[in-house]
Amino acid sequence: MIERRRSPRLKIVLSLDYSPIVKRNGREGTILNATEGGILVYLREPLQPGDLIRVKIFGPGDSELHTIEAIAKVVWKDSKVDETSGLYRYGLELQSFFKGDLNKFKALLKGGEEDPGPRGPGSGSAAS
Repeated sequence: MIERRRSPRLKIVLSLDYSPIVKRNGREGTILNATEGGILVYLREPLQPGDLIRVKIFGPGDSELHTIEAIAKVVWKDSKVDETSGLYRYGLELQSFFKGDLNKFKALLKGGEEDPGPRGPGSGSAAS
């Protein structure tokens, strides 16, 4: 497989809230890995490639990196729902960050460990 990322994919597990741009009620999800340009997430509801969503990423502890907000675009979705968890797997491209949050996200990634790639059910290409 040819790697096309501009920055390394980092293995990182963080909580995430997300909502469609037009709605404010958030839903929970999980980030499994991340690059500066995108994140691999598991979410509870079906979305389509091209959908824009607002994401709120929760970093570890009470540090200044605790909350990072961005707008993300669904780039791809796994064709199958994970049978164990009932979750959908998506690659999200981070389109824009709220003021100051891009630098916080980059700092958060510096603490992550490089991820050799997706493993497990439905492994496909990851975000960005």
